Amino acid sequence: MLSYLHAFHAGNFADVHKHAALTLAVRMMQAKSSAIACFDTHAGSASYDLAGERALKTGEAAAGIQKVWPLRAELHSDGWQAVLAGLAAGEGNDGQLASYPGSPRWFLRYLREQDTLTAFELHPAEGETLGQWAAGHSRVKVFQEDGLKGLLRHLPPRQPRLLVLTDPSYEIKSDYEEVANTLVRAWQKCRHGVYLIWYPILAGFPHKRLKDAVSEGPVRKVLCSEVALNRAPQRGMSGSGVLVVNPPWGFDTRLAEMMDAVSGDRCLGLSSNSSWLVPE
Repeated sequence: MLSYLHAFHAGNFADVHKHAALTLAVRMMQAKSSAIACFDTHAGSASYDLAGERALKTGEAAAGIQKVWPLRAELHSDGWQAVLAGLAAGEGNDGQLASYPGSPRWFLRYLREQDTLTAFELHPAEGETLGQWAAGHSRVKVFQEDGLKGLLRHLPPRQPRLLVLTDPSYEIKSDYEEVANTLVRAWQKCRHGVYLIWYPILAGFPHKRLKDAVSEGPVRKVLCSEVALNRAPQRGMSGSGVLVVNPPWGFDTRLAEMMDAVSGDRCLGLSSNSSWLVPE
């Protein structure tokens, strides 16, 4: 939907969950030296101003990443240290984060010489801004088009390995089925790829259509990581989910430990669970 702007939601608890999973997946895959083709199907912006009008209007970052950042001295795991290092450049003079990286910047932080990033963004203004940012990075290409169709057009990649992040707004309800259908087609083109699919948990649980479609389809080895706010708001997201196809060995345990570390009321105030939606 072209009216959606992630700037209103940047740095919220769902972004913390999603980007923790993304950075962990990238770094675990890079334990092997072979090249990775990275794809970001709904890339948004490379960076978000947490002190800007859009972020302050919703205040979602205040209950998200701004809760995590003050506790950084307590987050000792390798996974969290990598995330915190990626946030450090955004710290303002008041000790809070003044900016937050979008998913393209998270990808770029870990790209090696042999890796590439292909990012899609359909929103005209967001796509133009993202393209201007990418112009300074030779291993990043941006396409202003539907990311689900664009992904299929670029598969299989020339590199031996594949990592895909898909996180539409789901403001169009058919997105749930379309994402599931695209996953099946992408998996059929590249069965060894690692696919991360983020979804919101909302009233009425529309995400169940996505999970049901994936669990009933041919794709195997699908991990489901979900977090739920202990005090859900009257409107909006009550939780966040990430499906991970072909996660690296040990990914499930490490991500669960990362989310447990920020789950308490001093931090994000949520509960987390992880299980296999589809076994191997």
